[in-house]
Formats: sequence, structure tokens, C-alpha cells
Amino acid sequence: MKTLTPKLLASIAVALMVGLAAASPAQAQACLDKLQIQEAVSSGQIMSVYDVLASAGVDGSAEILSVQVCDEGGRLVYIIGVLTPEGEAQNLVLGAQ
Repeated sequence: MKTLTPKLLASIAVALMVGLAAASPAQAQACLDKLQIQEAVSSGQIMSVYDVLASAGVDGSAEILSVQVCDEGGRLVYIIGVLTPEGEAQNLVLGAQ
């Protein structure tokens, strides 16, 4: 059996701290996959991304770069990456319900 040296123990401790920090609930964000988003829209649980953008007054000419639906403190939100007509990339966080 191999004994644990102080250097090995320190390495294990650092690895555990990094792993725990990455799994911290404050940093964790549960997001739906594409199929779950489609099902949530179909069932009426959330609005479509186009309806959310329209209700927020986002210009229809903005190019959509990415779409996520995530749980943020117990409510579902869209996180939408858009490219404005001016060429500026932005992340919008809009209520999905």
C-alpha cells in the first residue's frame, strides 16, 4: 500500500476544492436541451423564442446566434445571443413564461 505524502495530500485537496467549486449550486445553472425546449413550447409551458423577442420589443432584424432556456431561481428564462444590425453581439435574458 502506498503512503500519502504531504505533496500528494495537497494535490488531492486542491482537486477536491476545484471540483466542489465547479459543482456549487450558486454557479450551477440547469438548462433544457433542444428537445425539452420544443416540448415546453408545444405544451404551452413557455413561449416561443420569437414571441418572447417580440414581447420584449427586440428588432426582428436582429440575427439570433444562440438560444438556451435555463432555470434561474425557480423560473425559466431564455438566454438569447443576438447580433444587432450594427454588428454588436449581445446576450439577452428574457422571461420564458
